[in-house]
Order: sequence, then C-alpha cells, then structure tokens
Amino acid sequence: MVFQIVKFAVISLLVVLIGAVILILSQRPKVLTDGQGLDFTQTLARTNEAPAPQIAVTMRDGFALQVREYPSSSPDVPLVVFVHGSGWHGVQFDALARKTSDRADVLVPDLRGHGAKPGVRGDISYIGQLEDDLADLIAARRKDGQALILAGHSSGGGLVVRFAGGPHGAQMDGAVLMAPFLKYDAPMTRPNSGGWAQVMVRRVIGLSILNTFRIRALNHLTVIQFAMPRAVLDGPLGPTATTAYSYRLNTSFAPRARYLKDVAALPRFVLIAGAMDEAFDAALYAPTMREATDKGSYVIVPNIGHLDIVDAGQTQATLERFLDDF
Repeated sequence: MVFQIVKFAVISLLVVLIGAVILILSQRPKVLTDGQGLDFTQTLARTNEAPAPQIAVTMRDGFALQVREYPSSSPDVPLVVFVHGSGWHGVQFDALARKTSDRADVLVPDLRGHGAKPGVRGDISYIGQLEDDLADLIAARRKDGQALILAGHSSGGGLVVRFAGGPHGAQMDGAVLMAPFLKYDAPMTRPNSGGWAQVMVRRVIGLSILNTFRIRALNHLTVIQFAMPRAVLDGPLGPTATTAYSYRLNTSFAPRARYLKDVAALPRFVLIAGAMDEAFDAALYAPTMREATDKGSYVIVPNIGHLDIVDAGQTQATLERFLDDF
C-alpha cells in the first residue's frame, strides 16, 4: 500500500514537471512591433547633456556596479538612492539627481543587467540579487547615522517595495515611489503595462512551477520583452538599452507574489504618478495600497505620462518637501 502511494506521488510529480517543461519550451521570444510601447520622446530630449560620470562600486561577488554620485555640499543630509525602471538605466534621473543634491547625498546605480556595463544584459545570477546589490551599495556609501531614502520609478519603484519587504528593509527610513509597478494583476496595472511589457506567460507559469520544487536550472531563460522604440535603439543610447529579462531578473525587479505584504513593510512614503500614465491607472494606487498601510501619501500630477513623471516639476517639489522632514 505504501509502495503504491509513493509510486503515485512520484508519477504525479513527474507529470507536473514534464508539463512545466512543455510550457517553457512552447514559447519563444518574438520580434516586437515599434510604436506599441511607451513614449521616450521627452526622455531622449533630456539626455542631450552629458550626465555625471560613473564610478564603480564593488559588490559582494566582485561585480563592478556602475553608479553616478551626486554628493551634497550640506552636512547632515539623508542619502537618496534612485532606482531606474525596466529596460533603461540611471541616466533617467540625472536632472532630478542634480537638483536633489541640494538636500541629499544622491546615488544613481545602473542595476546589474542594465546600462553600458551590465555584466550579462537582462540577467542576474539569482533571485534577490538586485536587493543584495542595493544593500552593498548602501553599505559602501552610507555615512554613520545617515537617514536612507530609496526612490524608484516604475519597476524601480517595485524594487523599492520589494526591498522594504525583504531582508534589508529595516535599513530604510523613507521611500519615494514614482508610478511604481506592484504586480501584473494589481488593480492599477493596465494590460501589458500599456503595451510596454510583453510577458511570455506560459514560460513564467512553467518556471514558477519548477521553482516551487527548487529547480532553478532554467531561470536564465527570457520571460519578458520590452517594446523599446526604434528611436532609442537606433540612437546613441541604443547600446545601453535592455530589451528583455530572464526569469530571475524579472522576478527580482518587482514585489513578491503577495505584493501587499511588501507594501505593508514600507516606511513612511510618498507616491507620485501622472494622471495620463499609459502603464498604470494612477487613481487606483491609494485605495489599493491603503488596504495594507497608512504610512503613505499620494500625489497625482495632471497631464503627465509614465516616463515624464520623473522630471515633472511637481515631482521635484514633492520630493523636496519629503526630504525636508529628514
């Protein structure tokens, strides 16, 4: 009897695992049509000036993380770490970082897998490595007793939320979330994030099943592609764009499956989103997140879209007010 039960269990497990592999192999990356994603027009226009030079900060595994540093001339200011969104890199924060350095020491990393020196573009070594990299960067540059604020845009905002709910979250004193990605099935998320993100759903399901059984050998496979415009890819910054993510990077760049649990772990925060956001319905952030926490305030900026929220005047003013309390 026991043998029959064990045999049934083994066969059932094999069927599940074979099914997962079939799901993974049934889907491949595809060529995306230009014009179906986000509008990078203003983003590209703001990168005409040379950004601050990058330095290399060594991570625990020896990787040289590329970082732009904007030190403040004032003493006793907080440390602000800006976290960029999916497919792009820290240059998106150059103008805002320069202005913020009046009130804070500012660090802007190109997350591993991104930018001019990504390591392996679109990939990392294990789920959770982006959080570990942020923790290593903070440990290398944070002054004794210095308040820490993490500020992220889009998936970068999602990574800030994930960081809050993870092993390093207690380090945070505040958070600034600019149109953050919370989860594909969160109420504010538009289908395919407004056409920007094309998810290989069958692959994600199959790899999720394998990871449930701690089988991670296929976590390097691509599971999401980004509709990066030809204007970006054919321009001078084209070689620095990232158009696809592996399963392990994509998983690491967002809150966990129970995303409201990560939201509940946030310290005091402010969320800023544009009323014209193509990827998310800004009006749904507050009612969704207030189910988990009362530590946040919410600002909706009229006539501003998803990418342009970073350099909106109201974003800068809101950030400055937030930092004045630290």
